[in-house]
Amino acid sequence: MDLLSELRTRTLVFDGAMGSMLIAAGYRPVEAPETWNVSAPDKVAAIHRAYLQAGADFIETNSFGGSRAKLAAYGAADRAVELNTAGARLACAVRDEVAPDRLVAGDIGPSGRMLPPLGDADPGELRDVFAEQAAALVAGGVDLIAMTTFFDIEEARAAVLAAREAAGSRPVFCSMAFKPSPRGYRTMMGVTPAQAAAALLEAGADVIGANCEITADAMPALIAEFRAATAAPLIAQPNAGKPRLDGEQTVYEETPARFAELAPAIVAAGANVVGGCCGTTPAFVAALVAAVRG
Repeated sequence: MDLLSELRTRTLVFDGAMGSMLIAAGYRPVEAPETWNVSAPDKVAAIHRAYLQAGADFIETNSFGGSRAKLAAYGAADRAVELNTAGARLACAVRDEVAPDRLVAGDIGPSGRMLPPLGDADPGELRDVFAEQAAALVAGGVDLIAMTTFFDIEEARAAVLAAREAAGSRPVFCSMAFKPSPRGYRTMMGVTPAQAAAALLEAGADVIGANCEITADAMPALIAEFRAATAAPLIAQPNAGKPRLDGEQTVYEETPARFAELAPAIVAAGANVVGGCCGTTPAFVAALVAAVRG
């Protein structure tokens, strides 16, 4: 698939949540989720398989927290290359088995480090961290790099610059996480959609947009702000409604049907790629596929 050309002709569908699906499969946060690429590959493969069978055009590797910086919290910093490469190979193997015409996106999330003035992380150091992860995902065979849930524009820029170098001719996606405010949509660090668009595209991203934090009903207005700022391809991955705690478990109460009902408005606002984030499952993706292709 020539991805960037395909985006000009039809709406493509990303998969849904990985973390929610891992928890449903028995994962508990005593180890890094990425270790399951090695210790429980059948469970991770089953998640990829379910999303492909639901009709997703992309599946994302189990590597959101796979940077050396994030893995350090689990004492696994020295396993970054191993776990990312394994996750990429696993996703590619499932794709080749189930739907060889689909794409595998190497997922990269924030480092968990804060840049000045809120923290002491060095932008050059973070770029090296992201470069290591992106190179491992590329070595594992991914078709593109997809960076998600960034809040800080400088960290996002470092990630895009690193991914752009590692990816070669492969597309690079980058999404930031926004919430509505009295002055429009902002990330936790105060970044606007227009600021995000300018910085991420200048750094070399091919597709930009938003994921997490907000629900599908809030996403059209956010995508419209992005579209007002740029003609570049846009991606939207909202959560499955607002979360609430049920005992010790986080529950998302949006239904797949309602989620899919909102998809045409997201596309009409300017999204070229739609998918799901926290709380979404293969049932959400199947409903989404039917909505955008129906």
